Amino acid sequence: MSLPVAAPVLFFDSGVGGLSILAPARALLPHMPVVYAADRAGYPYGTKTEAEIAARVPALLGRLVERFRPRIAVIACNTASTIALSAVRAALDIPVVGTVPAIKPAALSSKTRVIGVLGTEATVRQPYVDRLAAEHGADCIVLRHGSADLVALAEAKLRGQPVDPAIARDALAGLLDQPGGDRMDTVVLACTHFPLVEQELRAASPRPLNFLHGGEGIARRIAYLNADAPWPEEPQPGIAVFTRMDPDVAALKPALRQFGLVQSRSL
Repeated sequence: MSLPVAAPVLFFDSGVGGLSILAPARALLPHMPVVYAADRAGYPYGTKTEAEIAARVPALLGRLVERFRPRIAVIACNTASTIALSAVRAALDIPVVGTVPAIKPAALSSKTRVIGVLGTEATVRQPYVDRLAAEHGADCIVLRHGSADLVALAEAKLRGQPVDPAIARDALAGLLDQPGGDRMDTVVLACTHFPLVEQELRAASPRPLNFLHGGEGIARRIAYLNADAPWPEEPQPGIAVFTRMDPDVAALKPALRQFGLVQSRSL
């Protein structure tokens, strides 16, 4: 069955973190129609239980797919992907791309064989991360740290609020102060919010570190899954959808426009 040319790609996150996944996708596929959905009513996911996320995410994505009829859905959230990706794929009849920690490329690039995984509390404790570390970093020391404050920092930055450098410094210290942290050379940004504050993390680091995330790989995956299905002839204005409209959403509108999201509405 052929896709309508206007069928969008759906990007989904609890907040603005998925914008770090949207940006490289739009750079690679500039004519891609986009619906960006943020679950403000459920934000933040990183402090939720596995049961809460496993129940909420598939149901909400089902509603979004029914309403917007996307060609591809991207779970632009590490926490939701590591917990609910298989359930979402089972529930939907379109391709679903997950966002998982970039442990494989980190292990391939690390010279010291000590890598850090900086994510939310919910992500870093997942068996999914255990499996990635065992499969791709068996000869590495894999340090983990969860930071809810760094998620809030990224959200505040995109609202144009002052950024407290101590938050980035404390998040990195959660890795550097662990045994082996003095030899860590690579940090996986295992929350899609964190590439949005990569500049702050680099400034807070006491030495140069290699920061990795999976945005460009996901862009290539979208292109592959779309195959030869046509895009519109001209770039399309994107739509941002929120499960709850609040003052923070209004403050985000200038940043959303920078990512091509010119319309905002409630689900």
